Amino acid sequence: MRGLESLRVKVFADGANPRHMCELNDLPYVQGFTTNPTLMRRAGVTSYRAFAREVLAAITAKPVSFEVLADDFETMERQALEIAGWADNVYVKIPVTNTRGEPAVSLVRRLARRGVKVNVTAVMTLAQAAEVAAALEPGTPGCVSIFAGRIADTGVDPVPLMSQAAQLLQGRAGTELMWASPRELLNVLQADAAGCHIITLTSDLLGKLALLGRDLGQFSLETVKMFYADAQAAGFSV
Repeated sequence: MRGLESLRVKVFADGANPRHMCELNDLPYVQGFTTNPTLMRRAGVTSYRAFAREVLAAITAKPVSFEVLADDFETMERQALEIAGWADNVYVKIPVTNTRGEPAVSLVRRLARRGVKVNVTAVMTLAQAAEVAAALEPGTPGCVSIFAGRIADTGVDPVPLMSQAAQLLQGRAGTELMWASPRELLNVLQADAAGCHIITLTSDLLGKLALLGRDLGQFSLETVKMFYADAQAAGFSV
């Protein structure tokens, strides 16, 4: 089986705990970071700017994505320009639509033309990916973030869509395809095979990376030993 060192896809850590993010920054295989308002709320973040300052003081050489908070495009644009100014390694996450389903393509185009590194998030269809790719400025770094895990949650295999999206982005300098919201470690291998540039991993999946390439016979034995040890520790009997 393949190990992490053989993969082309880049691993980005997805979370909003500043201390944990700083620890992960020391790991060479973690090549970037993503956050979002939901993760920030769960982590107990109370000040967006203070959170960003703490993160960016420690993470200076790897990309970090911060999301706009507004729902109207005028305010999104103002927030995006401020966020982009926080540091050179910042990507600004723009939702593919607002809550009314209105596409954010025009805003993405304006920001990209101003040199803002945009990460377009919550993309779930190939049509959305195509519109976003066309709006990003060739040569200006940008990401098309497809929520493959949420697609899989609906019973649809996301791999064909991700492969088609990867082909769609071929030859577009600076534009990267991100496999977002993975559900299992297998998704890392699927993202790599599909031609994705990046996959985001939460802490629980990052903790499983050491399992890549594990001998299954040995893994089976370790599992048996775990069950036996837990039964003994619990004092179970029949």
